[in-house]
Order: sequence, then C-alpha cells, then structure tokens
Amino acid sequence: MAVLAWLLIPLVAAIGAGLWGSWANRTRKVRGDGPELIGYARFREAMEKSHSGS
Repeated sequence: MAVLAWLLIPLVAAIGAGLWGSWANRTRKVRGDGPELIGYARFREAMEKSHSGS
C-alpha cells in the first residue's frame, strides 16, 4: 500500500500542475506584434542616427 501512495504522489502533482497551467494560461490576452514592431523601428532609427553621425 505504501508503494501505491508513493506512485500516486507524482501523479496527483502532475494533474495539479496541468490544471494550474491551464488555469494560469486562460487569463492571458492575445497581443499582437504592434508594440514590439514599433519599438524595433525606434531602435533601428536610433542606431542609424548614431552610426551616421560618426
């Protein structure tokens, strides 16, 4: 019986982790690439300005 308990502990932990992961992921909102692309464009402009000045 003790062996069965030791086998059930990881099983219950895995099920709990799966449930927590699905719950944690449900609240995330899908975000587009807009802010990242705008930031990258500003970065490129700043690099071109600093490079062309030297």
